[in-house]
Amino acid sequence: MSKRVVVWGTGFVGKMVIPEIIKHPHFDLVGVGVSNPAKVGRDVGDICELPEPVGITATDNVDALIALKPDALVHYGPTAAHAEANIALMTRFLQAGIDVCSTAMTPWVWPTMHLNPPNWIQPITEACELGGSSCFTTGIDPGFANDLFPMTLMGVCSEVRTVRASELLDYTNYTGDYENEMGIGRAPEFRPILQSRDVLVLAWGATVPMIAHAAGITLDEITTTWDKWITPTERKTAKGVIPPGHVAAVRFTINGIYRGQTRIQLEHVNRIGRDAAPDWPSGTQDDVYRVDIEGTPSIFQETAFRFTDGSGRDAATAGCLATGMRALNAVPAVNELPAGWVTALDLPLIAGAGTIR
Repeated sequence: MSKRVVVWGTGFVGKMVIPEIIKHPHFDLVGVGVSNPAKVGRDVGDICELPEPVGITATDNVDALIALKPDALVHYGPTAAHAEANIALMTRFLQAGIDVCSTAMTPWVWPTMHLNPPNWIQPITEACELGGSSCFTTGIDPGFANDLFPMTLMGVCSEVRTVRASELLDYTNYTGDYENEMGIGRAPEFRPILQSRDVLVLAWGATVPMIAHAAGITLDEITTTWDKWITPTERKTAKGVIPPGHVAAVRFTINGIYRGQTRIQLEHVNRIGRDAAPDWPSGTQDDVYRVDIEGTPSIFQETAFRFTDGSGRDAATAGCLATGMRALNAVPAVNELPAGWVTALDLPLIAGAGTIR
């Protein structure tokens, strides 16, 4: 039986996933919610730039979407920078007994992380109890590469001395906000938002204590590092030009310390041009997610997301689609779980039922 889903959000990820839902044999798209007034009343096919209408009109009427009684809300809303709006929306569905699978609110990847503010956690906990519903959040970067991949590989080791999950990406064609968040394109003295330890851990670090929990240990502390690379030459990007003397690559880590040593690490290297910061880690290909386990046995794995359909869409776009599909494909499993918070550790193997057709 197909799962009836409502999608909230027709941004970059939502616009890609909706066409996949429409042709998927195990999902039935019954409604689409939007927060942008300019999209209200438009056919979803028009919003997603499809050749034909879908027959579903985008709406900002939450009550109308809840009245459709879907099996789940698949939420592709904004990040935790818009926490208040995300919580207000999701609690309404959860209170109505509708499960939520989301890519937003990355701190919820591990809800018990100490930096999660109580007013981000308690409303969801109470809404799940009231509605007998469940809330699952996968990441946006793409999330599962930082938890599912390393934890799965750890499961075939007898000993893990260190585990590192790395994002190694070229941002030349990226159009998101890397100036204020990461300082890319800015002068070296500019202090970006994510350079703050607590902000960085809150935004991206929830998988570190999750991995520690999965391994049965309690971390001593979580630390961070932040490095910048200054370009000596002009670099062209999809957003303009980065002049010489400005930041063209950043490298940061989030480190789980156990018994005085870094045992779990998330690493991000984001650069403008593959030749930027040549001494920093790179993949064997452009734009890869890498897991390095030093242990018995040691394991090294790179994952590359690509489109091979001739569409010309880049690797970052492929990764975003994978992010969205992880949330969608989790719906049947989340529906079967007890009410409350759901993390990657609660899910069974999700093998992509209906993907071969």
